[in-house]
Amino acid sequence: MPPEPARDDPWQGFDPAPDPGPPFATRYPARMPDGSFLHLPIRPIGVAGLIATQASFTVVHALSGWMADLARKLRPEIVLGLPTLGHVLAAPMAERLGHANWVAAGYSRKLWYEEALSVPMRSITTTAERRLWLDPRMLPRLAARRVLLVDDVVSSGASAQAGLALLAAAGMRPVGLCVAMIQTRAWAPAWPAEIPVIAACETPALEIRNGGWFPA
Repeated sequence: MPPEPARDDPWQGFDPAPDPGPPFATRYPARMPDGSFLHLPIRPIGVAGLIATQASFTVVHALSGWMADLARKLRPEIVLGLPTLGHVLAAPMAERLGHANWVAAGYSRKLWYEEALSVPMRSITTTAERRLWLDPRMLPRLAARRVLLVDDVVSSGASAQAGLALLAAAGMRPVGLCVAMIQTRAWAPAWPAEIPVIAACETPALEIRNGGWFPA
């Protein structure tokens, strides 16, 4: 049996107890599709955080499973995972959908990569601009297929918009974006209305009032 995770170690398990409601101290209880809660650390910028690379296998398998269940209505034929945290969920999600493989966009340029298949990318959790790359050898895997973009979280929408731009550079448009968590709706005004966004859970912007965190 694996060791019991420390109680102060986030993203390790689900809580079946009822939502305690605000005010929240250091964690926000994100409701999952099965009614349980994943207690997410509250960041100083007023959002609940999720880092998929630090989550337990139990949490990763559950989130990717719920994402796959939601994504079936979009009839995806191939999953394109956005780096880096989106890769953690994209692979098991694609397997859950019955796909033979998936495609990983990345930050590293291999010797055979082409400048035309790259776009600038910035997110709220990083300070430097990077480039998002697509391996040209993956184009036959994507061509003429229903591509689903996958990431861990959509917050500002910068990473997801870079994913759209990368697919556009390859002459494609996704059937949707699937994430583990919608983190506020700051991304929504700039997102194309015809591309659905689906998620296992959603968390609001938070603000401090009377010594605790409340949904803004």
